[in-house]
Amino acid sequence: MSLKNKASKIDFGALMGASVAEGETKQPRTAPGAMMAYANDQRSEMLKENETLRARVEQAADLEARLNEAVEDLQSWDGAKATRLMDPATMARSRYANRHESNFSGPDFDRLKREIAEAGGNVQPIKVRPVTGRVDGIQFEIVFGHRRHEACSLLGLPVLTMVDSLDDRSLFLEMERENRERSDLSPWEQGVMYWKALDFGLFTSNRQLALALGIDHSNLGKSLALAKLPPEVVAAFATPLDIQLRWAPILNRALEKDGDAVLGRARELAADRGQRGPKGVLTYLTAPGALDLAVPENLGRSFHVGGKKAINLFYDGAGRATVKINVPVGVEHRNELTAFLDSFAKSL
Repeated sequence: MSLKNKASKIDFGALMGASVAEGETKQPRTAPGAMMAYANDQRSEMLKENETLRARVEQAADLEARLNEAVEDLQSWDGAKATRLMDPATMARSRYANRHESNFSGPDFDRLKREIAEAGGNVQPIKVRPVTGRVDGIQFEIVFGHRRHEACSLLGLPVLTMVDSLDDRSLFLEMERENRERSDLSPWEQGVMYWKALDFGLFTSNRQLALALGIDHSNLGKSLALAKLPPEVVAAFATPLDIQLRWAPILNRALEKDGDAVLGRARELAADRGQRGPKGVLTYLTAPGALDLAVPENLGRSFHVGGKKAINLFYDGAGRATVKINVPVGVEHRNELTAFLDSFAKSL
């Protein structure tokens, strides 16, 4: 019998096992067919896995692009501080605070409060630092923005705030620079702030403090001199904010020459300064005989010739006189004027 005839009589179904159950996929009847079917199944699985991997690669690329956008957005905010609305009752003044109480009243403060009320809050945020260990419910210490904080507190509004962790020296430097840039601190307030920084040991010398702040060393000395004025002298002025930087050496010389007399006059002025302005107070403290107490500031008089102002006479708050002659003065009149001024000077 030939091999072909023998092969035709072999039952391949019996060799492959039981008959295929009804409803199942019909299996190949030959061994090579089974191998081809198996290979096809494996290929289908590989194709499915490739499709899944391709989808995941596309998804990863999309996520990477979105991440890069987020990183670029964050980099644009590098160094920025987040702000939030906070209860002003949780904040207190710093021991380095440089605002005199007169800053929280008067036309300027009323204008600031009105602006904040109309805006529904402070547009320019204040800065605070966290504090611990206080039993009065205070959680933060104000670095700068004391007037904005006070206005929001009086208006019953939350205050827009930046929170930053700062040591004492950093707090002082930020407070001083922010206020100096705003140009609304008086020389006396600046001096008090500088004196506190030295007194609390933030800086070891005036020169070190001046270098850290980038300010003139001589002006720092004058500001400190104002801050160290006796309380009686400060109280002689309507507000310490009236005391000018250039008056520091004048007041110090007067105190060195006759401190008791200056303090006595200062107490008189604190009780009744009359019509004197800041310059009038300074003059009475340092040279009381130079000013008639009834003379207000900017008192003046004009003298007319032929219906025109020929001479203007002005007095400032210190009693100093300024004479301006608006017409030509001949030789004869010059001699008369010189003789008169000579006689007048001798009578002073």
